[in-house]
Amino acid sequence: MPKSEKQKQKLLYIIQLLMEKTDDAHIVTTQEIIDYLAVQGILAERKSIYDDIDTLVDFGMDIVKVKERPAGYQLVSRQFELAELKLLVDAVQSSKFITSKKSRELIGKLETLCSKREARQLHRQVVVTNRAKAVNENIYYNVDQIYSAIAENVKIQFLYFDWNVKKEMIARHDGKYYTVSPWLLTWDDDNYYLIAYDDESNMIKHYRVDKMLNISLAEQSRQGKEVFENFDIAGYSRKTFGMFAGEEETVILLCDRKMTGVFIDRFGNDVSMRNFDEEHILVRVNVAVSRQFFGWLTGLGSTVKIQSPEKTVKEYTEYLQNILANY
Repeated sequence: MPKSEKQKQKLLYIIQLLMEKTDDAHIVTTQEIIDYLAVQGILAERKSIYDDIDTLVDFGMDIVKVKERPAGYQLVSRQFELAELKLLVDAVQSSKFITSKKSRELIGKLETLCSKREARQLHRQVVVTNRAKAVNENIYYNVDQIYSAIAENVKIQFLYFDWNVKKEMIARHDGKYYTVSPWLLTWDDDNYYLIAYDDESNMIKHYRVDKMLNISLAEQSRQGKEVFENFDIAGYSRKTFGMFAGEEETVILLCDRKMTGVFIDRFGNDVSMRNFDEEHILVRVNVAVSRQFFGWLTGLGSTVKIQSPEKTVKEYTEYLQNILANY
């Protein structure tokens, strides 16, 4: 049989067909492969298909030859299992910092990693109550720029904005650029954050990536290496509620025994706690004392009481009194 002009693409089209049409429950027959190649302008004989499949198997593709009728072939394993893809789709769909447009694009790309029949199972709408999607499409460019700066060991410059009542982006600091040394990116409280070192204030600071604009790489080398050598990002996230900074304190809390799981969920298995009496425990935590920390405590109601330090007890009392004063 004479070879067609597209003969060199033959194996690629066979791979494409196997990826799109086959899975654990579906096969393609030799004749279906021949017909598919014909549509692409490639003529093939049955024996050549057998040889091609053997070549792909030798290459490492997990292709099973089904001998029961109808006999055929199926690609039974891929880089991602269907359950893993469902998990990734759910994460993308429910993520607040990924815009709706980008969510659709990413899910579309994930669907190409399984068969078309399995891809229908990825058309899922994850329901997350009161979940607002980000609107800043620059977040992907921002992340790329930040990683480039980290790789090149240089600082970054950017504008940082807030929203006004007209839903307009208003730059902070009267439109002046921030200049910081980027070190880490972290996902916390449904937002993506840059953890950076500000050498002007000699402090570690964090910034929401979706609120950063016009990021560019600076010429100055990064500062703060010694600060980040033993930096514990998990501990930092536990201490800063909702990534709102405050003065770090060691706080002792008197809690109902039934709240044990709440504190383990929040602070991890290594949280310090001991028995107080039959109904209560004492919990010792290091936290950045802020309104967000107080708001978290308020949500726990009367099941939790600050024991010390007295300064924090006073600040929390004032926090509650200021709220009551509005009613």
